Amino acid sequence: MPKPYDLPSLGDLACFECAARNLSFKLAATELNVTPAAVSHRIKALEQDLGQALFTRQYRGVELTEAGALLFVSLQRGFEAISDGVSRIRYRHDETGVTIAATTAMSGLWLTPRLAAFWRAHPGIAISQMVQDSGTPLSPGAVQPDLSIHYGRPERENDETRLLFHDRILALGTRRFATTHGIRGVSDLLQVPLIHTLSGANAWTDWREWFETLGWPAPQGPGFALNNYLISLQAAEDDVGAVLGWEGLLGSHLASGRLVQLVPETMISPCPFYLRIHAHASANARLFADWLVEQDSPAEDPYPAG
Repeated sequence: MPKPYDLPSLGDLACFECAARNLSFKLAATELNVTPAAVSHRIKALEQDLGQALFTRQYRGVELTEAGALLFVSLQRGFEAISDGVSRIRYRHDETGVTIAATTAMSGLWLTPRLAAFWRAHPGIAISQMVQDSGTPLSPGAVQPDLSIHYGRPERENDETRLLFHDRILALGTRRFATTHGIRGVSDLLQVPLIHTLSGANAWTDWREWFETLGWPAPQGPGFALNNYLISLQAAEDDVGAVLGWEGLLGSHLASGRLVQLVPETMISPCPFYLRIHAHASANARLFADWLVEQDSPAEDPYPAG
């Protein structure tokens, strides 16, 4: 019975791809955990099988011949397709489970409080949360989320997105902080301590942008930089400084009086919070996405961009 594919040894092809990608037998040997002699032996066997040279050997390394370049491009395309298929199988979740990624702040302030209502409506669907604050992409071996929540520009995503809310940004602090510093208007905020949130995961709007939008110069008071929004909020509750707050995220803080709006002026957020639906998302993930949008999005965006 004839072989279905006209291929040389798959081991030789894999060795060639590694050597061609690195343009080095030595680096290929290190990556494959074999000796350079073993790599050279496999390449020679492949060249004999194909009947032509794949590399030009030089004193300081190797270069691909025309035949080698053609084979390398073909292998790259094939391996990419295989890798995509393997990833889809490896990271495919149980059909009832949904994984959603969000920052600590978005998870704690907005997402988690809504899960109980979803589970009451859909008790058979398990939701797993993946907290991501660093902004570093997940490693290839990590479980990939079905959904993820972002603050930014949804039009820049390749995947499908859904708007969650487009918020107003308020200057917040405690009543004691407002009284201590005599805050009555925006000008009073220019000299008071301000809390700045620095995060790689979300490009948070900062105080300089907030003042500039309202027509004021940059603040001159002391600043406290933190890399976690929840910690920034706690610092504000401890009277360390004023903090910028997204109205849609901080409803419970405002309702309880833990933080108050320091001045009536607000800034319409330049970016919305949105949901990204990843390409491999299951039917249950889409059901959960629809539910989140229906629960928390008004019929029309009250703060349209522009």
